[in-house]
Amino acid sequence: MDKFALKSTKNQYLISFLSVTAVSLSCLIVRDIIDYRIVGYLLLVVVSLLAIFLEIKPVLLGAVLSALALNFMFIKPYFTLQIEKAEDIFLLVMYFIIALINAVLTNNFRRMQRAIQVKQTRASTLKLYNTLLDSLSHELRTPIAAILGSIDTLQQKNVKLSEETQQKLHNEIEKASMKLNYQVENLLNMSRLESGYIHPKLDWCDVKEIIYNVCDRLKEETKDHKITYAINENLPLFKLDYGLMEQIIYNLVYNCAQHTPKGATINISAKYEVDADYDTHIDLIKKCVITISDDGYGFPPEEIDKAFDKFYRFKTAKTGGTGLGLSIVKGFTEAQNGWITLHNADEGGAVFELSFVVDCLPINSLSHE
Repeated sequence: MDKFALKSTKNQYLISFLSVTAVSLSCLIVRDIIDYRIVGYLLLVVVSLLAIFLEIKPVLLGAVLSALALNFMFIKPYFTLQIEKAEDIFLLVMYFIIALINAVLTNNFRRMQRAIQVKQTRASTLKLYNTLLDSLSHELRTPIAAILGSIDTLQQKNVKLSEETQQKLHNEIEKASMKLNYQVENLLNMSRLESGYIHPKLDWCDVKEIIYNVCDRLKEETKDHKITYAINENLPLFKLDYGLMEQIIYNLVYNCAQHTPKGATINISAKYEVDADYDTHIDLIKKCVITISDDGYGFPPEEIDKAFDKFYRFKTAKTGGTGLGLSIVKGFTEAQNGWITLHNADEGGAVFELSFVVDCLPINSLSHE
């Protein structure tokens, strides 16, 4: 680590030296046609740029070298450190002071930026940990208690349970396990997003299959809702990440089921769109568009812009939940070159629209394979 830091510092000194030297020699070629004050401005710009990218000591070296270069090569008499005019002495001194102040202030500003970033990162990490702990104490404890309670009842030897009761307990275990798995997956996915460890594995996906599989997994959660589909049977295959798409659809359908009253309808549509590229007027933009909507209460208009914020839960939301589901949807969508929009329908309910710029493969092209 020390050797690496030493090497990095040496490189910065070298960069500082070469930058000032390169600009000075370039200006020397045209010295007879430009005023030396302009050269001073150019060297000051170089010092300013060095202050943005380098540490303070290499920048100070650049400031000193630029002042010496200005005196030695551009203030008469040339190639000496002697200065004949008092105004040139004053100019050089002021240049040196300004260069030093500029270097120090820029460096301090960079240090303040880094400190703010570190503080924000720590605050975000602390918020994530607090949310994880809150989830462990509330969201995860409830399904775990249901599973343990049902298992304990099933294992009691002195109580004879009917087949109907046993089946009911098994269903409770399955339901609690699904909820537990959903919460754990959301927590793990948020950790992946926070760490930047999202690398989509794009492959040909059947969006219809993903939607139907997800809705089948959510049969228990949506048993009191009606799901309608508007999906073209000849929808082409799209190059997307199957796992990420499953989680996106799952979170959105689950969200609609959790925040709409019993009997509400959840509408799912998927279509293929081709738009003209207005930059080239020739190329076509191929898009996969998935819309998931409901006829529930919708989102509070004053809070709808915060729907995809991490950890945010609406004031009218029922107790429970981590506020991670929709932020994960947004992160996974953007990771696949897509975007998501949300608005309330005129007749009531929320409308989520997912758009992905993708490669597509028509189904009929596979008929002979």
